[in-house]
Amino acid sequence: ISMAFSAEFMSVSKAHQQSKAGQVYLVDIRRPSEWKQTGVAKHASKITMHQKGFLNQISKLTGGDKAAPVALICARGNRSTRMINLLEQNGYTNVYNVKEGMLGSPEGAGWLAKGLPLK
Repeated sequence: ISMAFSAEFMSVSKAHQQSKAGQVYLVDIRRPSEWKQTGVAKHASKITMHQKGFLNQISKLTGGDKAAPVALICARGNRSTRMINLLEQNGYTNVYNVKEGMLGSPEGAGWLAKGLPLK
């Protein structure tokens, strides 16, 4: 039996507002080559899902607090969905999927198209 998706979706606009205000840890999980191509959301941490120790990096970011709010963003919401499941399976209880992604998806236009700030 697989776990149901309990993660909430978060719009790119809300992810921007909340990460700017320090209310959520926004994490860009794409590859470094993708970060170079598009830039990274302004208040996001760069922790690629492709590195060993992904969970350790998330734990460092949150100070080990598995109840801390964490929002994951990728290109189009597919990889963030997979990694949200991984976080939940490892005891994280307050995770959000920025399913629009950087490039847009059926959930919305995406970070770049909405003109949200980059670093």
